[in-house]
Amino acid sequence: MKKRINFSLVYRDMWQSSGKYQPRIDQLERIAPVIIDMGCFARVETNGGAFEQVNLLYGENPNKAVRAFTKPFNEAGIQTHMLDRGLNGLRMYPVPADVRELMYKVKKAQGVDITRIFCGLNDVRNIIPSIKYALNAGMIPQASLCITFSPIHTVEYYTDIADQLIQAGAKEICLKDMAGIGRPGMLGKLVKNIKQKYPDVLIQYHGHSGPGLSMASILEVCENGADIIDVAIEPLSWGKVHPDVISVQAMLKDEGFEVPEINMKAYMKARSLNQEFVDDFLGYFIDPTNKHTSSLLLKCGLPGGMMGSMMADLKGVHGGINMILKSKNEPEVTLDELLVQLFDEVEYVWPKLGYPPLVTPFSQYVKNVALMNLMQMVKGEGRWTMIDNYTWDMILGKSGKLPGKLDPEIIALAKEKGYQFTDINPQDNYPNSLDAYRKEMDDNGWDYGQDDEELFELAMHDRQYRDYKSGVAKKRFNEEVERAKDASMVVKGFSEEDVKKMKRAKADPVKAPNNGQILWEVSVEGPSIPPQIGTKFKEGDVFCYISTPWGEYEKIYAPYEGYVIDICANQGETVQKGRVIAYFQRENKAL
Repeated sequence: MKKRINFSLVYRDMWQSSGKYQPRIDQLERIAPVIIDMGCFARVETNGGAFEQVNLLYGENPNKAVRAFTKPFNEAGIQTHMLDRGLNGLRMYPVPADVRELMYKVKKAQGVDITRIFCGLNDVRNIIPSIKYALNAGMIPQASLCITFSPIHTVEYYTDIADQLIQAGAKEICLKDMAGIGRPGMLGKLVKNIKQKYPDVLIQYHGHSGPGLSMASILEVCENGADIIDVAIEPLSWGKVHPDVISVQAMLKDEGFEVPEINMKAYMKARSLNQEFVDDFLGYFIDPTNKHTSSLLLKCGLPGGMMGSMMADLKGVHGGINMILKSKNEPEVTLDELLVQLFDEVEYVWPKLGYPPLVTPFSQYVKNVALMNLMQMVKGEGRWTMIDNYTWDMILGKSGKLPGKLDPEIIALAKEKGYQFTDINPQDNYPNSLDAYRKEMDDNGWDYGQDDEELFELAMHDRQYRDYKSGVAKKRFNEEVERAKDASMVVKGFSEEDVKKMKRAKADPVKAPNNGQILWEVSVEGPSIPPQIGTKFKEGDVFCYISTPWGEYEKIYAPYEGYVIDICANQGETVQKGRVIAYFQRENKAL
């Protein structure tokens, strides 16, 4: 009999890689005892990443959610783990050091045992502080290697990073194969290298199913010394998520590994509950393509969890691109042809931007640049003219050191714009901020919460936390669910125009001030497409841009504080002056 392999259920990531939302607190409380009854999991991923932001978007208290979900696992002796984005903490942009440190005190008090720390650039400067915060708080620091496939991401490259992280105090190493494009042979050699040098360091493998290599990779890492494998359960396994525990168990058992048994009665109950959650409302926000594997992901290296938003991007620009092509008497393209063009452009852009591993948020940066390049080239303009500020921060070194060298073309563009490159510690760019948030809590009469957990939520997710406290978040989420249900009714045969007419009657139009092409804001926190219906704007906020015939990008502002209730123009669509591009509704009117 070979060594024992344990399983970790990535319950948070199952949902995040499938769609926009995750189960509510009441649903998490129902599923936890069933997961325990399955009897096959040594660990469960309970929170981290976007988990708490989703609770806030629901209008739920995220701290109550974490405590409620971790408690039964703590009592059952099952370890809980969370995802920490290093410099970015639990969000998409950098976090001050004092907030990062507070997070560890809060999460330990809430019942989280292990923190999986990663930096999308594999810059150890962004990971090592979290290792020390975890140790000081009494948590187990699991440092991650973000796996990708490129000429510079070799076994030696990753082994050197593992050396630095283990010497800094990491008790465990995670091979985070977020796109599932790590080659099985390379992963096996990497595990063997680490285990030969550090036999007592636990290695956990996290591999998405996307391009179809994950089962071969799991077998390779286990044959070379891995200890724990991340798995999922139906109906959310496979596709862009993770392999199902049943298949992984069967494969490893047949190869002679000792593996835990699965209580199939409990598995079927958990499967049924997950489907119930999907049918309740979560399924409205799950893109069907996320249930599919695709070998095309090997070409571009993008993570499977991005495919839903990326397809939304493409659908948003598809019509506009074809309008431009038609006006130039050039052949129109199908959505599939545009998808291949985007993959080709990502493949072109990625090495020129220094080979950042394509994981949040850097996967969004690279994809956005590639998409904007495609649009500009269709218009007859050059590449690199629409790079957002977050991407420039990555290019300039503010997020950390890029693994590869920037192309001279990018360096020249930065100098032309007067930008300065930096190699200082990324954390130094973001000064401490807790005192300012304490003042805001005091001014509002808000309680800091048990173990300062409410203070932490405000500091980590300030905008979402304020919306949660005001009640706006819950109202907006309920409206979003109703809109999703309306859309579902349209699919079933009801008239979409009748629904739109009723909503437009209570709103005001936003019109194009000039002839030109509509461009929606490119955001690292979401796809570069029109804002979602129900998105709130303040009066004077930039709503979108119009690219005028004389080459200017003119801003279009929100007319007043309110919500978007209808979008009437696609990304890249050419409109005439006076054309309605959206409908706005004041905040004090009911949708």
